[in-house]
Amino acid sequence: MSTSTMPAADKVGERAREILTAITTDPEFPAFEAATLEYSSDWQCFTGFPTISEWNLDTDKAPLFAEGLRAIALKAAAFELTGSETDAELALPVPVDEMTHAMIAQPQLLARIADRAGFALIHQTDQEHTDYTGGEYTHAAYVVAWGTEPPARYWLDKAEVDRRLGILAEKYDSIGFARSGREHAITF
Repeated sequence: MSTSTMPAADKVGERAREILTAITTDPEFPAFEAATLEYSSDWQCFTGFPTISEWNLDTDKAPLFAEGLRAIALKAAAFELTGSETDAELALPVPVDEMTHAMIAQPQLLARIADRAGFALIHQTDQEHTDYTGGEYTHAAYVVAWGTEPPARYWLDKAEVDRRLGILAEKYDSIGFARSGREHAITF
């Protein structure tokens, strides 16, 4: 994403706020929320949610769900205003991006909500940017949209995520999970 080709962050923020309101007032939103949060039994990523300090599925899933919704709304607003799927892949922090994956795993519900709310869902793994840094474009649009700073617990800068991933990799290696949980030598 080149910020020189992006609309002003305030325009993205304003539209994102409208999109989020449409999502959360949709008649199928309660079912979408319940389905997404039930997906928790499949949240097996070793490099997304575990970057949150003292991660706890039970206490973190609801606030992280709220942040995932905000991320989806920001990306949808960016796409609407740019027409570019590439530019709409805004920089997100790893834990928030992971939550958007749980949301996308509810394709029928989310597609119907998006259709009624009048937005296009944007997500393509090979195009995503998990290089969020506070003070940059996504941060500015977030602050405009919701009038507050993103919660630092979930909106981790890429440098901090990389540092935490190094710590996690060492711990995973020490118990036999190589490549941050992407392989092991356990025989069953």
